[in-house]
Amino acid sequence: MNAAELHQDAIIIDGLICAKWNRELFEDMSKGGLTAANCTVSFWENFQNTVNNVVEMNQLIDASSDLLIKVQSTADIHRAKQEGKTGVMMGFQNANAYEDQIGYVKVFKDLGVGIVQMCYNTQNLVGTGCYERDGGLSGFGREIVGEMNRVGVLCDLSHVGAKTSEEVILESKQRVAYSHCLPSGLKDHPRNKSDAELKFIADHGGFVGVTMFAPFLKNGIDSTIEDYVEAIEYIYNIVGEDSIGIGTDFTQGQDQNFFEYLTHDKGYARRLTRFGKIINPEGIRTVGDFPNLTEALLRRGFSETQVRKIMGENWVTLLKDVWGA
Repeated sequence: MNAAELHQDAIIIDGLICAKWNRELFEDMSKGGLTAANCTVSFWENFQNTVNNVVEMNQLIDASSDLLIKVQSTADIHRAKQEGKTGVMMGFQNANAYEDQIGYVKVFKDLGVGIVQMCYNTQNLVGTGCYERDGGLSGFGREIVGEMNRVGVLCDLSHVGAKTSEEVILESKQRVAYSHCLPSGLKDHPRNKSDAELKFIADHGGFVGVTMFAPFLKNGIDSTIEDYVEAIEYIYNIVGEDSIGIGTDFTQGQDQNFFEYLTHDKGYARRLTRFGKIINPEGIRTVGDFPNLTEALLRRGFSETQVRKIMGENWVTLLKDVWGA
């Protein structure tokens, strides 16, 4: 099977996209052969504004039902594959939308939110993000983890501080994930994870999705798809072939205001970081270029079985473990 045939046949999952949601993007997802994607519907928003975002996403899915289906189970991912559509998995990059209400975990799960990052860059009621002194998982945070475990929501630790992450990994009765991260072994950055952190999550049954967000890659905006594959291989060599997947962090179609929102605490307060110019790696500039990644992995020497796992099968296994059959 050649690269194009393999890509067409395999389940392809992107574990994190926070692009501008519109018809043009959904058409590009289709072009890229995406079976499903974790689509961010909350960063700093509170409960009400996050509900509004879910409403808007539901409307977008309905309006593009020829291209999309809403994912609430792994069966929906397989159905998306059979129907040649892209499954939309709704996710949060911050537990802020839960406010101080444990019951909101199930409310959002019932609405289709099955992946939630504990914190986004800074402190919230659950724990601490990666851009400030890490106080660890709060008592309330332990209750939130317990409820996420109970109702079947994946704990995501991508933007979470090292201590809070470690405590979530130990607290959770279910598998957890870094849905989109890179190794600090290739570039030292607050958002990148050390070899020890990568090994720790894998040793405790967790999962690592590898991002291609240029500011965190070794060669920054000069990166190519080969640099991305190098990072995938680096993490693969630490966590093994069953604990790794893709989480691009595609921000396709977003403007400068969006990045200003992301890089300030709560979206408006103190500046946390500057990304500078954002250019995706050459060879995978848009979601439509996804087939190039399958080809690049094969070229790197990964076997067909390994490529299938990395490109999507491992994500399905993880979500089935957390969400239930």
